[in-house]
Amino acid sequence: MTLYQEMKYLLRKNIREYGMYIALLAIVVAFGFTTQGLFTSPRNISTLLNQTGYIMVLAIGMTLVIVCQYIDLSVGYLAGFSGAIAAILMTQYGVSEWVVIPIVMVFGLAVGLINGFMIGKLGIPAYVVSLAGMFIWRGLLLMATEKTGTIIIPNAGFNAIGNGFIPDIDANKDLHILTLIIGAAGIVIYILSAIKGRQSKIKYGFEVISTPLFIVKLVFISLIIGIMSWIIADYNGLSWTVVICMVVLAVYHFITQKTTLGRHIYAAGGNRNAAELAGISVKKITYIIFASMGMLSAVAGILYTSRLQSATTTAGTMFELDAIASAFVGGASASGGSGKVTGSIVGALVMAALTNGMNLMGVGISYQYAIRGAVLVLAVFFDVTTRKKK
Repeated sequence: MTLYQEMKYLLRKNIREYGMYIALLAIVVAFGFTTQGLFTSPRNISTLLNQTGYIMVLAIGMTLVIVCQYIDLSVGYLAGFSGAIAAILMTQYGVSEWVVIPIVMVFGLAVGLINGFMIGKLGIPAYVVSLAGMFIWRGLLLMATEKTGTIIIPNAGFNAIGNGFIPDIDANKDLHILTLIIGAAGIVIYILSAIKGRQSKIKYGFEVISTPLFIVKLVFISLIIGIMSWIIADYNGLSWTVVICMVVLAVYHFITQKTTLGRHIYAAGGNRNAAELAGISVKKITYIIFASMGMLSAVAGILYTSRLQSATTTAGTMFELDAIASAFVGGASASGGSGKVTGSIVGALVMAALTNGMNLMGVGISYQYAIRGAVLVLAVFFDVTTRKKK
């Protein structure tokens, strides 16, 4: 089999996984041309990543929920209310941001655990529990902000989370040197991890791609990492929002791909009865994924509130729909048991890039919603048809 034939075979076999990357690349190239390079400018790319950070975090948690054939509609207003709690604690009670952040995360974790208990133990449908939660947190958010409508946060340390950038080694350079170093380190880590994974598969007799194609894959992804690092380094470097998203992604990627818990989550989502017969407690898995979703909602609320430097009555609006759309576009299956957190990040970037590019082109908001809806339907249709073929 030639290199071209092998690439064609792998693309056809893994079209659900590779399709979203191809779509993102096509969107970037298309908007790059139609906006005369404005879309791909370092400033716009940096802004796009920072604006999408809270959706990325929500999409990671939502992916696990969808993998287990559930849905959580409460995450948007839970994020908004979590941000309001943080704002009230800092402005009215003078609590340090280093104390506020853990408190808010524990609060989100507790809320998610309660949701998981009602769904897993009491048997209440997830959409009912989460819909009730959406109403509750929306009401509490309005109560928390009803006096002024907006709670301004003067805390510079907290606001830096959503607006600040990591410090550089040499502030006099045009390029952000530390960002380039982190990018180079990311390339090295990726290459070593890929080689180790390939060797492990060969050891246990699993199918692997040919050596030439493996080298092409390493070079291509390394180039992508390098180009992105260079673009970001050309405008203030990595933001704290991106760093937080990278940490959350790394932790959840490790959990889902390298741990027993991750295998149990996918097993429970693929076939609950079979998972129970295999000794997996689906109830515990339900507790865990919803507790995780609640905690990530709180993190998203912190990122959003920090970026706005205030808590508002509209915080959280449509967040849950953006997160769900990102997970589906990123490859999560509506039938459960399938989906990766890395894919949800790409899905979030696809949806955010569409919005950003259309804004730069001056497309009306009504058309934007229609196009994003069409993309979501196409993504789910693509998932259904490819599953039928398999």
